[in-house]
Amino acid sequence: MTIEVATYERNGLQYVIRPAEQRDALQLVDLRLTIDGETENMDRERGEGYLDQEMFEGLIESDTKSSNNLFLVAETDGRLVGFSRCQGSELKRLAHQVEFGVGVIQEFWGFGIGKGLLTESLEWADATGIEKVRLSVLETNEKAKQLYERLGFNVEGILRKDKRLSDGTYHDTVLMARFRKEG
Repeated sequence: MTIEVATYERNGLQYVIRPAEQRDALQLVDLRLTIDGETENMDRERGEGYLDQEMFEGLIESDTKSSNNLFLVAETDGRLVGFSRCQGSELKRLAHQVEFGVGVIQEFWGFGIGKGLLTESLEWADATGIEKVRLSVLETNEKAKQLYERLGFNVEGILRKDKRLSDGTYHDTVLMARFRKEG
């Protein structure tokens, strides 16, 4: 399925959401490092699980060829400011679902970029017959949880003391999912 470029404007910022391309790989290296270092809402600390340009190129290529993976980027004035991925499985018993993950540079929070990435991903999932989109979110990330609920996600479970943050405190992870709307 071909994903169209979607243009958004909010609070004076115009940006596009589009599929990731090979030319994005180098910017994605820095983008991911920046996002991981700005917030404890992510699974990784800055530099952990490092992906270099070649790794991103391979990821983009495989996601582009896959019918159940989607890699999107948010771009403004030629600069990548966010990304999201839906990752599915080739296993028949799991092929009906994908896991969604998202990251947006803190400087660009409040412009609806995360919502746009999720909305485009949900439209893709519905159009391709994906029945379930699941995600995990840190218990303290209230804005994200509220957004997910507004877009039809429900809590499926809680992983107690799942994350240990840099200050040594433990936090729960909330598992959420949204099922495809019929009709």
